Order: sequence, then C-alpha cells, then structure tokens
Amino acid sequence: MKKPVSPEAARLRMADLCARSEQCEADIMRKLQNLSLPGDVAGEIIKFLRENKFIDDERFARSFARDKCRFSSWGRNKIRLALMAKHIPADAIAHGLAEIDKDDYLNALRKVALAKFRQLDLTGEKAREDRMKLYQHIISRGFESSLASKAVASLVRRASMRQEGNDE
Repeated sequence: MKKPVSPEAARLRMADLCARSEQCEADIMRKLQNLSLPGDVAGEIIKFLRENKFIDDERFARSFARDKCRFSSWGRNKIRLALMAKHIPADAIAHGLAEIDKDDYLNALRKVALAKFRQLDLTGEKAREDRMKLYQHIISRGFESSLASKAVASLVRRASMRQEGNDE
C-alpha cells in the first residue's frame, strides 16, 4: 500500500512538476486525485498553483498547440479536440490555436501528406482509392478538409508529372 502524501508535500511536488514543464489544471487535479488527497485539499493546491502562476490554462494551450503542430504534425482540429479533452476553456483554446505559426502549420501538413504519399500510387489502377486514403489520412491528423484537398491535388499533379517523365 502506498504511503499517504501530506498536502504540503503534494503542493511542493506539483509546483516542482509545473516548474519543469507546462501543465494544465485538469492534469494536475488528476495527479492530486491519484495521490488520494481530499477534494478540498486538492482544490486549495490548485488555487495556490494558479495564484502563483505555476499553472495557466491559456499558457498551456499556446504551448501545447505550438508543440503538437511542430513536433507531432497535428492539425488544428486534432489539437482543438485534445485541448477540449483536457477541459481547457474555449477562449484559451482559440488563443492557443492562433499561436500556431503559419509556416510551421504548412510544413506539418506537407510532412504528413508526403509520408503517406510515398506509400501510395496516385496515378495507378487504384488511384481513386489511394487518393481517398491520402485525403482521409490528412483529415485524421486534424487538418482542415480544404487544406487536405489542396494537398492531395498538389501531390496528384506531382505524381502525374513524375509518371510523364518516366514515360518518355
């Protein structure tokens, strides 16, 4: 059986965690509940962390959105859903999504599309099916359908040009 954690030790542990990496209120609350702390004690610790700027859901949303786009190649839709699952307020989510750099976003889209493109044949016998697979893959990574359509069209043109070059 685990040794119970004192409220002061839990507060220090959570402050240390928040100082090392960006955390959201919901994740900290879950960690405090896992330590079997009563709800009122956990609430006081959250209040302390918020007042002392250890946790800030808007700051978390901005950091999360930038990192998921840049390092995991997620689109805005997937990022929005992940933030909603962490109970981040809608206005903080909007600020977080606005923080994504346009160039980083388009690079993430290209990376996702090209990785899948290399596995498919967009001009062969199953071209229509493979184009749909590519489109669905881009959508599943959270990118908007208009951007997915443009990416597929661009890669179809690229594949066609490549095929024409090989035919000669």
